[in-house]
Amino acid sequence: MAVVASLSNQTPSQPGIQSLVDLVSKGMEDVNQIILSKAGSNVELIPEIARHLISSGGKRLRPMLTLACANMFGYRGDGHVVLAASVEFMHTATLLHDDVVDESDMRRGKLAARKLWGNQASVLVGDYLLGQAFKMMVDVGSLEALRVLSEASAIIAEGEVLQLGAAKNIKTSEAEYLRVIEAKTAALFAAAAEVGPIIAGQDEAMRAAARTYGMELGLAFQLVDDALDYGGSSADLGKDIGDDFREGKITLPVVFSIQRGTDQEVAFWQRCLEGDDVTDADLQEAIALMKKYDAIADTVERAKSYGANAIKALDRLPAGSHRDALAEAVAFCIARVS
Repeated sequence: MAVVASLSNQTPSQPGIQSLVDLVSKGMEDVNQIILSKAGSNVELIPEIARHLISSGGKRLRPMLTLACANMFGYRGDGHVVLAASVEFMHTATLLHDDVVDESDMRRGKLAARKLWGNQASVLVGDYLLGQAFKMMVDVGSLEALRVLSEASAIIAEGEVLQLGAAKNIKTSEAEYLRVIEAKTAALFAAAAEVGPIIAGQDEAMRAAARTYGMELGLAFQLVDDALDYGGSSADLGKDIGDDFREGKITLPVVFSIQRGTDQEVAFWQRCLEGDDVTDADLQEAIALMKKYDAIADTVERAKSYGANAIKALDRLPAGSHRDALAEAVAFCIARVS
């Protein structure tokens, strides 16, 4: 039980989501117990790698959405807890896979699993966690919840491939980039929220409202992360500032900077993003160009717009403490870069 308690303590408590944390605290304790149980295996390396990432914290926002969106309808079973654990396993698996694809060194302020155990082990353990996630979904017995989460899994994979195609491509448009993050990030937020009303037996109108809330929140969340990579701190990100830049990722601040830049400045972006040897001086120049063209500020404004859409979607859901807490979660996501 001591390990379970330590995991529970890492549920976020920052200003802005404390109400949400308090409302789902009991459910999250149960989620953590399931996570520890299902991450186990007779193959020693599997729980070792899984616990390295799981125990390193993270916001746990996605499983909290599932719990809150079920609780707001008075759901009294335990299916929402199992689905919330499935959502967290799906997210954890994507992080393991992402770090291999992106060749990342840090994750949540610690060495990425691939740096400790290698790329092959990271990918295979990610696959194991996905398998466990789907087994848990089946155990819940809701074919519709299984459909929604399995579709999200496929969409996330599509997003990863889209991002791979956009990497280092300075011709990537804003619309193309938004398509990437809608699939890669927002789809899981949307599914995590939607399975709450599904398990609570709600109609399509309630499902659609929860789904829209999750999608818009996910878009806002990712855009804030994009801004933080150039305008935040390592403590905010849990990884090194400028990792997206070094990896040649095309994010919205980059898209804006390229669209608004001179031919010479576009050539700078092309050299840095398509090359493999960028320097700290290049990163500082990139940040300066973003400030020159308000690229970071405009990315935050886009995030605020999606956040406003998320709040609007909440208006269609039942009033009460859970809806209020979900609204505060939107403010928290935006405030990370304010």
